[in-house]
Amino acid sequence: MTGLRELLMRFRPVSTPGPAATGVPADRAAELAAELTPTLALLDRTAEQAEAVRDAARHEAERIREDAAREAEQVVAEAIDRSCRIRTQAAAHRRELGRHEAAAIRAAGQRDATALSHRAASRLPAVTERVTAEVRCQLGLPYRQHRPPGSAEEGSS
Repeated sequence: MTGLRELLMRFRPVSTPGPAATGVPADRAAELAAELTPTLALLDRTAEQAEAVRDAARHEAERIREDAAREAEQVVAEAIDRSCRIRTQAAAHRRELGRHEAAAIRAAGQRDATALSHRAASRLPAVTERVTAEVRCQLGLPYRQHRPPGSAEEGSS
């Protein structure tokens, strides 16, 4: 293949403008056509090959996109399934923690209720005694205070 400078020199006028010189003028168009036709034919084949490569690349790219879309759909479906399972497990775990917490609260409430019941039972005789004394006093009735069994004053009478 010729260099760019040599190619451009072919398009330079042969002689100076003016009246035609003696002799047969050269058919420049035919010479250039004969010279460039094989090169352009090679370029045509190359352009066809390039178009074939582009078509193959387009088909390959479309196949890759379709594969990627299928894979993405599969990944999303698996993620949704996994998230549902994780949510179910988390809910079961929270329910179990709630049951344990409720049981602990019930046990603490039961202990508090038992302690309150014992305190009320231990204070009830004294309160009953005071109320009885107050009522008898207001009614003007004599009242003798009863000592619970085992008190210190019971043995001294």
